[in-house]
Amino acid sequence: MTAGNFHIPILTLLIFTPLAGAVIVALLPSGGNRRPRAVALAVAVCNFLLSLALPWGFDATTHRMQFVERLPWIPEIGANYLVGVDGMSLLLILLTTLITVIGVLCSWSAVQDRVKAYMACILIMEAGMIGVFVSLDLVLFFLFWEIGLVPMYFIIGIWGGERKLYATLKFFLYTVFGSVFMLVGILALYYAHGSLTGQYTFDLLKLVEVNYPFGLQCWVFLAFFLGFAIKVPMFPFHTWLPDAHVEAPTAGSVILAGVLLKMGTYAFLRFNLPLLPSASIAFIPYILILAVIGIIYGALLALAQKDLKKLVAYSSVSHLGFVMAGIFAVNQQGIDGGILQMVNHGLATGALFLLVGIIYERRHTRLMDDFGGLASVMPLFAVFMTIIVFSSIGLPGTNGFVGELLILVGVYKASVPTAVLAATGIILGAVYMLRMVQRVILGRVRHPENETLKDLNYREFLTLVPIVVLIIWIGVYPKPFLRLTSTGTAHLVETVQSKHAQLMAERQHTAGYQPVSAVFSDPRGTNATDSARPHSVRIGSARIIREEL
Repeated sequence: MTAGNFHIPILTLLIFTPLAGAVIVALLPSGGNRRPRAVALAVAVCNFLLSLALPWGFDATTHRMQFVERLPWIPEIGANYLVGVDGMSLLLILLTTLITVIGVLCSWSAVQDRVKAYMACILIMEAGMIGVFVSLDLVLFFLFWEIGLVPMYFIIGIWGGERKLYATLKFFLYTVFGSVFMLVGILALYYAHGSLTGQYTFDLLKLVEVNYPFGLQCWVFLAFFLGFAIKVPMFPFHTWLPDAHVEAPTAGSVILAGVLLKMGTYAFLRFNLPLLPSASIAFIPYILILAVIGIIYGALLALAQKDLKKLVAYSSVSHLGFVMAGIFAVNQQGIDGGILQMVNHGLATGALFLLVGIIYERRHTRLMDDFGGLASVMPLFAVFMTIIVFSSIGLPGTNGFVGELLILVGVYKASVPTAVLAATGIILGAVYMLRMVQRVILGRVRHPENETLKDLNYREFLTLVPIVVLIIWIGVYPKPFLRLTSTGTAHLVETVQSKHAQLMAERQHTAGYQPVSAVFSDPRGTNATDSARPHSVRIGSARIIREEL
């Protein structure tokens, strides 16, 4: 196989290198924890360095999938081992490999029990997450989606806090519930494509060529929505997240916030928009409403927290509401901002969980009232926390500002009231984050236990430096990152608009317009009525006809 200038299966290596590393770690002889940590770190670093070859050989001038690898897998049902990347997935792969290295490093001293199994779980999870971002076959995507669930289940359930069993069960049931509906949606597309073309396949590149009936799109959209919205998580499916974060060990929280949640937002981009364009446009108002509720509600809950981990967890609900709003603005600025904000959130929120884990190891408490004045005893820690908090609230000069600005520009084009309401989340974010800084690192030392705390060691310093470098790099010069995504997002927006316009024109010609309730009763749209009045909604620069909901 060839991929760009490469003649090696680089994506397969990215998936199976951590899997092989997990097997090696599990087979290491018992006795001592240093060897499994060293092997896991070596494997994670090698995979990160391997992932750096992707942008080096990536052609940013085309929207087509690159580094494509295809092998027959289950030909009887039309399933293949089919992987590839574009700009949207490339950034998330780089984020995954970097966060995995950080996850291994931050577990160096925090985890002392069953270290081999713990490191193996981290490597298996890396393989699953990369598999999700490169899969172009829906069965393969579903397989990797589920693989990523299993190691996180064990990480929280075995190495978690006091209420780990409750948090694990809630996390597992929520995710599996959504996955069932997602599988039903995949099968519906499979049979719809077969009935329309005579070819039964799970190949995304072929599925996207067909413009499916509007009623079918709506039902599949809802099925996918349940699976993906729970993973994001969107309001009101967010309740599993704070419990999972609070009970997870530090590396579990870093990986969960840094990468795992992005699987849901990425899936909306990869599947809902190109496969179900008309349904995506029809549901824009409802998605934007839920996104804005998530932004404000998550920020208000974060403001009410005394536990640092809960505060950062609820901030994720708010920040990912911004990502969803950007994606469903369905214009290039919004989608580019949404993708960049996925990376920004992974860096900033992952780093915040890392910082919380660092002081928890020293004080064994996460309550803000138990700290204060840490800048005088841990100055290096205070510097890193301040920079990362500035990134989280979107201060100009940091990565968060670029992502939020692009999202607000895109959302403003789609809906001015939504943009105004979403902007209030930025204000609330500044309130709860700066309040945390004030109570944790500023002022005087209020508790004698804090007077002897040690500042960051070399390992902790090394885990935070690359994050801060990226925060400043993206904030000052985001062009290299946006250049990777811009061609793909422009083509995605054009695809959504053209396929939707084509479907609406066909239905107007054959049966006229009809309300969504009527279409839902007949997936083929044959029971159309002429009584429904169409109105128009501006999506980006194109005016598209959308049915009255």
